[in-house]
Amino acid sequence: MKSFNNIFYGKKVLITGHTGFKGSWLSMWLLQLGAKVYGISKDIPSDPSMFESLKLENDIETNFADIRDIDSVSKIINDIKPDFLFHLAAQAIVSTSYENPLDTISTNVLGTANILESLRSYERSCTAIIITSDKCYENVEWEWGYKETDLLGGKDIYSGSKGSAENVFHAYYHSYFIKQNHPVRIGSARAGNVIGGGDWAKDRIIADAMRSWSKDDILKIRSPQATRPWQHVLEPLSGYLAFAQNLYSNSELNGESFNFGPNSDQNHTVSQLLDDLYAFWSENENNESGYQIVNEIPFDEAGLLKLNCDKALFHLKWKSVLDYQECITMVGSWYKDFYDKKDMHAKTFEDIDMYENLASERELKWKKST
Repeated sequence: MKSFNNIFYGKKVLITGHTGFKGSWLSMWLLQLGAKVYGISKDIPSDPSMFESLKLENDIETNFADIRDIDSVSKIINDIKPDFLFHLAAQAIVSTSYENPLDTISTNVLGTANILESLRSYERSCTAIIITSDKCYENVEWEWGYKETDLLGGKDIYSGSKGSAENVFHAYYHSYFIKQNHPVRIGSARAGNVIGGGDWAKDRIIADAMRSWSKDDILKIRSPQATRPWQHVLEPLSGYLAFAQNLYSNSELNGESFNFGPNSDQNHTVSQLLDDLYAFWSENENNESGYQIVNEIPFDEAGLLKLNCDKALFHLKWKSVLDYQECITMVGSWYKDFYDKKDMHAKTFEDIDMYENLASERELKWKKST
């Protein structure tokens, strides 16, 4: 039984940023779907690393290169000759964007342009999904979810770089990929506030919590009442895969952008997320808190941001699978197994399989089929 109409079986799939958190989960899923997976990454971005924990170097042909180097990127793409490409490589940490704005802009904007430029002269059929972020929207912190037609922008460097990457995507599509005889089809995908096992990135709430709690330390947080549409990493990844499947078979989706986020009732504050995860992690019944609120806020953070995913539901028949508690359970159980030194390769495959089974039970369009 395979999901996504078995479209990835036996295909060459290239993932940029495959050594990162989302890239590692996507690599595992595609391997489970029978794809031949290749990767481009600058380095191993964290220690611990999900990529290393899963021993993915044994299953994937890794090419270490900087996506800002157009010659290297073009050579790798033309050597591999991928059928599908997922562009995830990015500078994805907001705090780092304040410290190194030019590095963030060059990676997220020029890096994306280099992928598109390499595909512009690609002479084989390829379906490419360019992943940006929900931060690409000009956030006015209203209670409605942003639609794909809403204004792009950003009041900080990271958001601005993601909005700019979307503009580069849009310009390349209308300049080159819109042509009927071009063998490459492209689309952009927007998601954010992804959580899940294996995230060890700097200044990410779950990664910081697990680093602290695993040492019996108290986590220090800045904005406990900030509200986010928390979603397990498999949710947007299922969207990217469903988008690629549909784009591959339907030329009318060429150049389109899609949001992928949880149901509107999945919005929860940082404090609630941490309280629920800590209760699962510590298995205590005393309502103890695993965090302490501090006053130092080194940079501005949005208080509210969520997406409208009606377009993905209409065109791709995609919607999220997990409810909030299922998401918390999956995140907590992955980290508990990691610190208990379990086989994380097997655990991650089990989580993917469980997620696919839930999608099948809930009659999602991309569900498993015989």
